Amino acid sequence: MLRKAAWLLYGFCAASLAQAEGPAPLFAAIFDDHVVLQRDRPNEIWGRAQPNEQVTVTLSNVTRTTQADATGRWTLTMPTFRAGGPHALSARTASRRQSVRDVLVGDVWLCSGQSNMEWTVRNALNADYEVAHSANDRIRHVTIPRFASLAPRADFSAPLEWRVAGPKTTQDFSAVCYYFARELQKSTHVPQGLVNASWGGTRIETWLSAEALRTLGGNDAKLDLLAAFEKDRASAAARWGEVVEKWWTSQSRTKGIIPWGTGRADTGTWHPAPRGLGYWESWNEPSLAEYDGVMWYRAHVRLSAAQARSAATLSLGPIADVDLAWINGRAMGAGGFGEQPREYPVPARLLESGDNAVVVNVYNMWGNGGLVGPADRLAVKFADGSSAPLTDWEYQRPPADLSSVPRGPWEPIAGINILYNGMIAPLGPFGLRGVAWYQGEANGELGDALRYESQLRMLMDDWRKQFAAPLTFLVVQLANWNRLATAPVDSGWARLRDAQRRAVAADGNAGLAVTIDIGDRDDIHPTNKQDVGIRLARAARHVAFESKESASGAAPKTAKRSVSGVDVTLGDFDGALSVIGSRDPAGFELCGDAQPTCRFVRAQLDGAVVHLEDAAPGTATRVRFCWADAPLCNLFTTDGLPVGPFEIAIE
Repeated sequence: MLRKAAWLLYGFCAASLAQAEGPAPLFAAIFDDHVVLQRDRPNEIWGRAQPNEQVTVTLSNVTRTTQADATGRWTLTMPTFRAGGPHALSARTASRRQSVRDVLVGDVWLCSGQSNMEWTVRNALNADYEVAHSANDRIRHVTIPRFASLAPRADFSAPLEWRVAGPKTTQDFSAVCYYFARELQKSTHVPQGLVNASWGGTRIETWLSAEALRTLGGNDAKLDLLAAFEKDRASAAARWGEVVEKWWTSQSRTKGIIPWGTGRADTGTWHPAPRGLGYWESWNEPSLAEYDGVMWYRAHVRLSAAQARSAATLSLGPIADVDLAWINGRAMGAGGFGEQPREYPVPARLLESGDNAVVVNVYNMWGNGGLVGPADRLAVKFADGSSAPLTDWEYQRPPADLSSVPRGPWEPIAGINILYNGMIAPLGPFGLRGVAWYQGEANGELGDALRYESQLRMLMDDWRKQFAAPLTFLVVQLANWNRLATAPVDSGWARLRDAQRRAVAADGNAGLAVTIDIGDRDDIHPTNKQDVGIRLARAARHVAFESKESASGAAPKTAKRSVSGVDVTLGDFDGALSVIGSRDPAGFELCGDAQPTCRFVRAQLDGAVVHLEDAAPGTATRVRFCWADAPLCNLFTTDGLPVGPFEIAIE
């Protein structure tokens, strides 16, 4: 199986990215050759100089001067520029000068989310042709490196590179972001700047600021633990271990087994692990060949009395993907993600003379999993350079229906706040027109989806505050994926789609791109990114540029009882509604308050109204449409846009 090599940039576990050789830049990293600045609004320009040093900035023929503060940070505001260029941007002090070439002014979009936004043109539909015909010096793209940070960063730790669209560069652009800009430019005729800050598999919580998360509520304990982890990782890992232990022992399926236990605790049934360890998929054990989930490991290390008193580090090597480590029954190491080597300082008085038990819980999400090894390098290391090997490795797999564990707040994938800190905060008040957001798959479990509307609304408010602008938000509604449903189901993905719809409808400066007809039920990464970009551009024209065309397909307006059932009125669409491949619309349900009451019903289209037959008049309280992970929806507008999934109360 292919490993997730690109996931290894993990800010507080990987080595910091080095600054380029030569004098430190005066500008913040986002201001580099080929940058696009936002038109028709003042632009903040900032960077670092010597403390209290005077800085002079020139953009085209406009010059402004400011003074750095006591820490060296400086900022100033350039006046409004109309779309165009190229311009030159420069900064100078008494001792340094920096120039930025080929600056354009146009519309700048932040493209963010998880893997479907991160998906590059090279991996999308018809890539060779699209890349070969992509030359356009008025579309520029910059990729924000994956970086998780425990606290908000003032800048990126390495230079950024704005790239001009063309046969040698476009293949590495975000496909959705690029096709969106290409389509939008046909009507705006201005340069397009694309800032791609995305990371596959990530939850929405990790893209929110700490302030926003506290305002939402229910996040204080994790945020406090995150702050503790920044100060003392071993202590925070011990606290997190208590959370995991409490969760584990509360599960009836664990049957009282305490794998990390000591003394007379029932630690479960252990099996000898292969001597070299490595990915468990390579162990020639059929039950592990395709296993993604949780594995427990145990080893022993014998120490002298002097070694037990010495400062020590537990060295576990690379691990795929997430781990929590115990020594002698006490959690003491956590925080890794991906295949970085794990090096955990051992708290004082935890090691003992004689035998010491080391237990590691490993959670692998996909691909290969395990302690990657080699096993002979896994050890307790001491300050004098000596070490004691971990030996007698064993493993046990939890019950088959217990395939996950609680996830630490410091994880970039399932944690909170840290991608905002590392990938959004460093953008400062950079000028943007709006945000294209494609995320939600990682929050698609039913319980998560119920919280998503408030989280998405908070994200919009949070980022508008961050960028000090009334940003337009363009949200891609999740596409169809997963098994077909033969009966009504309470789908987490359906609930999340409706949460996206509701959040957009409530905002007033947001648009929705419905993609329920262009996904791939066998692949969570549909390759047709062109149509996604086209629909995002349509939403942008409607919301940001006041086009008279509708933002997307029809939306539900009312559901009212009629003599024979329920009438659903649809609105906000162009042209007319039509049914594809059948006489009547499919996918409508009537539901009472509980899921078992939901039932498919016959529907008839009459203009903008869908008549639903109700065999049990008066019992239904809500209507659902296309309510499944991968529903078959056949109701479209005449310009080819699907009517998206929804749930609406009956009046």
